[in-house]
Amino acid sequence: MTVQRFLPLVATGLILTGFAGVEMYSSPVALSNQAKSQWRAFTSPDGSFRVLMPGNPKKLSETQNTFMGKINLRIFLATPPKQQVSYVVAYNDFPNSYGKLANPQEVLANATKAALKTTQSSLVSQTNIRSSNGHPGKEIEYINSAGKVTRNRMFFANGRLYQAMVITTRKQEKYLTKSIRGYLNSFQVVYKK
Repeated sequence: MTVQRFLPLVATGLILTGFAGVEMYSSPVALSNQAKSQWRAFTSPDGSFRVLMPGNPKKLSETQNTFMGKINLRIFLATPPKQQVSYVVAYNDFPNSYGKLANPQEVLANATKAALKTTQSSLVSQTNIRSSNGHPGKEIEYINSAGKVTRNRMFFANGRLYQAMVITTRKQEKYLTKSIRGYLNSFQVVYKK
């Protein structure tokens, strides 16, 4: 397996294996004023991205040893109360030599394949996109056999793979259309091109 194929698998696999089974409440609920989350601007501790999150996200990290060295995965997770949804931002830095030599479209394509394989999901849609400051990206939507829907915007910038994801159920998704769109649209890579 080539370096270009291996590392996106590690990143996506870590993210999706850990969060494909995120605990969610068992019944869909329409949001009342009391159940709505308090959305806030969140900037990563290193200042590399900004996003609106429903409350303060939990910060998690994991280090994976690879043949290229250690890969550090940073995860920010928000799960609003009484909703079947999780909002996740994750990123990992690739070793410097890989980050400089990698073809961004290959990294994004491999991350897409890995996400589908890891979660045993079917692809619903995919679109090539760019961040507001020009970094290449891909937006994908997929659904697994249990009915969990994931919408994922990935960007590759300066040797780092970013993923802003929403994981929910088809039933809950219809109540969260504006929140999901607003969350994904609010994600900004701050690194300059």
